[in-house]
Amino acid sequence: MKRIIQTDDAPAAVGAYSQATTDDSLLFTAGQIPLTTDGELLADESIEAQTEQALYNLDAVLDEAGATSADVLKVTVFLDDIGDFDAMNETYADYFDDEPPARSAIEVAALPKGVGIELEAVASLE
Repeated sequence: MKRIIQTDDAPAAVGAYSQATTDDSLLFTAGQIPLTTDGELLADESIEAQTEQALYNLDAVLDEAGATSADVLKVTVFLDDIGDFDAMNETYADYFDDEPPARSAIEVAALPKGVGIELEAVASLE
């Protein structure tokens, strides 16, 4: 049975989607961008700062579902400039420092609100 995950500790969904959904086995998160819960958009900040905020948002959603970064199986990272990969990866590696999940990193033409990064994850809840 599908269950919706929602937390006030991450930016609210701004469209017809949920922050995450689960069947109590796997958790699928929506894309997380560098937007604070106060509505501050970090699009003009460094890719490191943007990555940190997106990961902070991801962490809040994971926490609400009863998971941690250690439960993440797969992350997809969308970058508006693949040239930012190394800088993003340094911040990302600090977050997933032990047994990192599988990951894809993809350059895209544009991201919501003009940000430099969006990431989504699949995590195990078992």
